[in-house]
This record gives sequence, C-alpha cells and structure tokens, in this order.
Amino acid sequence: MVNTAYDTAGQTPAASPWAAVGVSAFDELVYQAVLNQPDVGTAGWALLTGASPARVREACNRLLALGLLQPPDSMGGLRAVDPRVAIRGLIRRRETESELLAATAEEMATAYEAGLLREEPTRLVEVASGEGAIAARLEEMYARAEHEVCLFDTPPYLAPAAPQVDLQADLLSRGIVSRGIYAATGLEDPKVLSRALRMVELGEQARVLPSVPLKLLVVDGRRALLPLTASVAGGYCAVVVWHSAVTEALQKLFDLAWQQATPLGQAADDGELSEGERTLIRLLAAGMKDEAVARHLGVSLRTLRRRVSELQERLGAASRFQLGVRAAQRGWL
Repeated sequence: MVNTAYDTAGQTPAASPWAAVGVSAFDELVYQAVLNQPDVGTAGWALLTGASPARVREACNRLLALGLLQPPDSMGGLRAVDPRVAIRGLIRRRETESELLAATAEEMATAYEAGLLREEPTRLVEVASGEGAIAARLEEMYARAEHEVCLFDTPPYLAPAAPQVDLQADLLSRGIVSRGIYAATGLEDPKVLSRALRMVELGEQARVLPSVPLKLLVVDGRRALLPLTASVAGGYCAVVVWHSAVTEALQKLFDLAWQQATPLGQAADDGELSEGERTLIRLLAAGMKDEAVARHLGVSLRTLRRRVSELQERLGAASRFQLGVRAAQRGWL
C-alpha cells in the first residue's frame, strides 16, 4: 500500500491519510513491510519494497523518529509500534504543532498589518455606506471574532435591531466574551431594555452609564466599527478601522468606561424580592429617570415613589444612592 490512492470515478490521484501526519509514500511502504514481515530485517524489507537497503535504513530512522517503530532490544531487531497507538501519537503531535502555528500566525499578522499601513496608510480605514454595506461588515466582524467583542450601545436606533441580536446570540454560543455598555437614555425604551436583558440572559456582560460617547463595536481589540453619519434623510455611513493605534485607543476608551459603569442584570432570586421589586431595582440601577421607570412598570409616579420609599425603609437607606449600595451588598444587583 503506497501513499497515493485513486478516485475510481475520475482516476485522479488522491492523497493518502498518512500524508496528513507527515509520513511520505515510501516511508509508509516500509512501515507496511515491517508490519507484514517483522522478522526479515532490512535486507528483506528492501526486497519487499524494491529499494536499496540504504534507502530502507533511512526510512526506518525516520519511522523511529515519528514513533512508528521501536528500536532493537535484546529480543530482536526493529519492531512496529501498534498502529492504533502510534497514529494517535502522530495526530496529537500534529494538533500541537497546528496550535503553535496558529499562535505564530497571529504574531505575524500583526507585523503584516503594520507593514501594510506603512506602505499604504489608507488601508487603515474603510468607509461603508448604506445599511446593507454596514450590515455586511458587521456580520463579517462578528464571524471573525476569536476572543472578545465590546459594544457601546446608545440612541438613536435607526436600523433594525434583530440582525445584530442574532449575531450576538451566535457569538455567545461560540464561547466568545461579549461586553456591552448601554446608555441609560436608551434603556428608557422598553424594547431596548428587553433586548439588553435578553442578551444578559444569553451570557453578555452588560453595564450601564448615563450616556456613552458614541456607537462603537471593537472586536478582539484589533478591528472597530463606528458611525460617521446616521440620519433617515442621509442614510447610513460608518467606518471600519483596522488594527492600529486607533483601535488600541478605542479599546482603552471602552475599558475606562467599563470601570465606571454599573452592572446590568438579573437580581438574585433569594426570596426577599418580588418580581416587581427585582425589576424596579434593575431599572433604578440603570440610572433611568422616574418617569421612564414608571412607564415601564405601568404605574403612576406616585406609586413608583412609594415603592422606592418602601425599599429604602426595608434596607435602612436614607437616599437612593444608599439604596443602590445596600441592594448590591445583598446581591440584588
């Protein structure tokens, strides 16, 4: 059996599986000879393969290095290692080499991108015009994410939210870390709040600020997407920024904002809060105005403020700030 098979339909050579683990056609032939006639030695294997003894010895040395043969001992000459054990060992070695190569590729890609930018600085940015072009870029960036996606989310919301929600859900299902910072003004819209809480349920790490500086998506700290213009009359226009000092600065901007933001998420269900109280705590922690909270809960301002006062009394909090601190201490946030 040699290292080439044939496709019976087209009679074209097909690579043997042995090639995938670094075994040449001749070395495979020698290995098969050792398996079939273990006692004939180098001279016999040379006859079986039609090669010179010197060439067979060289192949045996390679097979020894690959772990397919075991060296001579007091019981006799070269012997084949059980193929099930030897081939699994070769596969594991190749997997390790592939992982190292992938890590090296990342390092080399950084140098490659830097070289492109020095040669042609205009490669740093790419302008995408129109909702379709931006959606395509967004999908590509989510698909290429390997480690982490960071998102600034703020009004106005001109494009449909559904496609990005699906992209984020797929991202989280692949085990990619997703961090989102939402503007409190955006969460006053019940649909936006519902979407944000849904993403938290799926695994997104979400926080809230009274406002965020801009809409922004940063992928792996290497690629960023941010709007240039967005208006119903003028359409959509965004810029994709490739790995550079600009993307590093945008990532640092996000990380600084993250440190200052308040966590958004489900309150702990410890039996101390009703569902309505848990929702109220979350909305207050998001920094929403009383009018927006009341609207979301479907109650009057008077009822809302009474409920807040009751929570303050339960926790012995003299202010809303103190209420937030003590709610966090109890694990309600």
